[in-house]
Amino acid sequence: MSDVARNQLMLVRRRAQPTMAYIARLTGTAVFAYLLALLLPGTARPVLAPLTALLVVQATLFQTIRSAIQRVAGVTAGVLTAVALAAYVPFSWWVLGLLIAGTLGLGMVLRLGDDMLEVPISAMLIFSVDTHAAATSRITDTLVGAAAGLAAGLLFAPLRVQSAKGAVGDLTKLMSELLGAMSDGLTEVPSPRRAGEWLDRTRALRGEIERLDDALGQAEESVRLNPRRRLLLADPAAGLREGVDTLERAATDMRVLARSVSDSARIESEDSPIRDDETRAQLAAVLGELSAAVRAYGQVLEAGDPAVISPAQTGEMPAVADDAAPAAPAVAPVLSRIAVPAQRGDARRAAFAPVAARLLRQHLAEAHRRQDELADLLRTDPVEQPEGWPLRGEILAHVDRLRSELEPRRPPERADSTGPMRRQPRPVRIRRRWRRRRRLCG
Repeated sequence: MSDVARNQLMLVRRRAQPTMAYIARLTGTAVFAYLLALLLPGTARPVLAPLTALLVVQATLFQTIRSAIQRVAGVTAGVLTAVALAAYVPFSWWVLGLLIAGTLGLGMVLRLGDDMLEVPISAMLIFSVDTHAAATSRITDTLVGAAAGLAAGLLFAPLRVQSAKGAVGDLTKLMSELLGAMSDGLTEVPSPRRAGEWLDRTRALRGEIERLDDALGQAEESVRLNPRRRLLLADPAAGLREGVDTLERAATDMRVLARSVSDSARIESEDSPIRDDETRAQLAAVLGELSAAVRAYGQVLEAGDPAVISPAQTGEMPAVADDAAPAAPAVAPVLSRIAVPAQRGDARRAAFAPVAARLLRQHLAEAHRRQDELADLLRTDPVEQPEGWPLRGEILAHVDRLRSELEPRRPPERADSTGPMRRQPRPVRIRRRWRRRRRLCG
């Protein structure tokens, strides 16, 4: 249980800005909005300007712009509605109720989202005062606060790509450790309980992938419309979406592979494919190579240059000779020793990308060779071993799919736009919208 808890807490890291920097950013933005509103005539204490600035500033520049537009639209719609109604109808409780209902409907029609309540709030405040000066002040303070929030977003909105890359590294490390644990555990016949623990750990990867997808969504939004993006030579979020999709499919393959191993562990007869010493040892060797390959794949994604594993640049997968097999196990310790931490900088990480890509190709080639040997060992007559015969094919098929997911793929023939304004695929947008609604609903 302690190992499971440790693995679950591995990806829990702070993805927001440091607390003091976040407080300083909001405080400076609010004070700037207040001082800016003082320069305009009409209000002695324009506290609505810093209030709007605090509400407008979001985690990314794109979200800040969207929040500013929605808030200004909501306040303007509410003020205009209240001014028009006050010109013809005196204030009373039933008119106030109709005003609230009507402005709520107007907010829904305008699709203001979380800022929908700004319409009835502004309408009630202006309708109760019934002065054009208050209406003008409300709109002016809102515009000043929104402008201050936009200025803070332009100056201080960070590129949240590094947190997504770190989450990718944590997930690949978790997957690599799980495959390594399965490889080490196959040195002997695993008990059904131990195989069940492997299955539970693969199921837990689903939640980690969802958290990684959220971090990647924040990284993609932080790049959109951010002026700092122009200072970079390449898109810092390029390749991460494809890499995360690959890891998601690989995690699914790991789960069904663990299911087949767990089913095999419950077979007490010699028909079980994992009760043969030679077969079990070969399967452990394949999983060990795939464990190192997953770790190398994550390091390539962290380097921010997934093109280094493209066959168009590196050539086809090199064949591994039989006499090179004894040297393969020594590659994993080397890979862990030369891993580049995140704090050493993107330049050092990008220089490491070709090394990780070369190790990835070596591990995949060795895993392919050992998979062919495993296929020979798993071949049997279904008449002689009817109970474990389906599981032999399942194990081999899942191992092959897992290895194939990590292999380099050729880039698409059609050059689609990958810039900061690229619209996300519809399934991705639908999935994220559904997750946000699920969190809002509790």
